[in-house]
Amino acid sequence: MAHYELVTPVSEAQIRALRVNDTVTLQATLFGIRDATQIHMFDRGRRTRFDLNGHAVIHTAPNVRKVERSVEFPAGYAPICIGTTTSDRMERFTRPLMEQYGVRMIVGKGGLREGSLAAFQELGGVYLAIVGGTAALETTWIERIEDVDLDDLNPESLWQFRIRNFGPLLVAMDSHGGSLYREVKRDVETRRAQVLASLGVKAA
Repeated sequence: MAHYELVTPVSEAQIRALRVNDTVTLQATLFGIRDATQIHMFDRGRRTRFDLNGHAVIHTAPNVRKVERSVEFPAGYAPICIGTTTSDRMERFTRPLMEQYGVRMIVGKGGLREGSLAAFQELGGVYLAIVGGTAALETTWIERIEDVDLDDLNPESLWQFRIRNFGPLLVAMDSHGGSLYREVKRDVETRRAQVLASLGVKAA
């Protein structure tokens, strides 16, 4: 295990250096994205003006407050609570995010599936897991909301956050075929078989 401080955007080489169970702290820029955002981008043909190449996206629909634009609030929004939502239902968007926009890192909770793992291997990406229920802490890692696009989808707009010391996050899926979720599943199945055998029950 190793810890990495990454300033976004990052290169493919930086991503290929990461392995499952490493930890990462992100600096500079993070983009918030969710179901509706990606449905509009990939199913309805909308484009964003943001350059996502080499960047990280986080699965979120933040709780924000509309304010007057200022140096402190350049996008006209103040963050109230910015938490992370479950990633699984956004599985089908991993490959297009990487192929069409150059996204390198996805931050979420609960993990993604084999299709995403294949995309990470082929294109050079990782899934960074965050502990569920830590929205209050995550919000402290966000210095301000710098910009917003596709804002008619609010709160599932495409958000550009300025971040500082965002993490540590756990590398749960890497670009070498490693998946913490697959390891846990395999371990659970092995232990289940052992328990059933100890009880004299034949595994199905």
